[in-house]
Amino acid sequence: MPEGDTVYAAAKRLDEALAGQVVVRSDLRVPAFATVDLAGRVVHSVASRGKHLLMRIGDDVLHSHLKMEGEWRVFRAGERRRRPDFRVRAIIETADAVAVGSDLGVLEVFPASEEAERMAYLGPDLLGPDWDPAEAERRLAADPGAPVVVALAEQRNLAGLGNVYVNELCFLRGIRPDRPIGEVELAPLVALASRVIRANRDRFERTTTGDTRRGRRLWVYGRAGEPCRRCGTTIEHGRFGRNPLELRDTYWCPHCQR
Repeated sequence: MPEGDTVYAAAKRLDEALAGQVVVRSDLRVPAFATVDLAGRVVHSVASRGKHLLMRIGDDVLHSHLKMEGEWRVFRAGERRRRPDFRVRAIIETADAVAVGSDLGVLEVFPASEEAERMAYLGPDLLGPDWDPAEAERRLAADPGAPVVVALAEQRNLAGLGNVYVNELCFLRGIRPDRPIGEVELAPLVALASRVIRANRDRFERTTTGDTRRGRRLWVYGRAGEPCRRCGTTIEHGRFGRNPLELRDTYWCPHCQR
């Protein structure tokens, strides 16, 4: 599942492959931007901002969000692509590389001068140069009645955490996911969020247990009905959100999280 570390890694790969090169062909397969032609412009940089990927090309920004299933892949010029073509939403080609974005939840182009304003609503980026734990704590504390899983997943509080990390952080801190954030000690929770996501940003497979073997990487996420790795109690499952349209699958150990 794409979260801040996944987007960070994708941006790093794209930046290494494209930065400083001139676009020779672009193909944006969304109706609103299908006529945009980025050919002839220099790729200045590619960076992540929370879960957002920002490809700065010429005087514009190609902004994408992976949502649940999106991804960016980089191919050498002339290399055969294996993914079905109907899933492709964007192609950025230079003389040396081809970047292909598939199943992108958001794809748009806007002037580079608008980037700061458009991203201003996001909280401090856990993997970014603006990371500010004190500001993240302040934003979390501003809505004390929100369940901790809801508050942590809110990108306006801190940018980069998705549902996997949110569930795992609650387990690691021994917090029930439906506990109001106002009753939680914020400093150690925010510090742990930063440590865990930074530890995973350069890994091929995300782990919160420290074990990289398949089926051993996570404590509770996706493990409803299975025994807790720590105490053996059956992992429970529920759905929490601010409203019925924002409910997220949530997993916890009723013994270890109280």
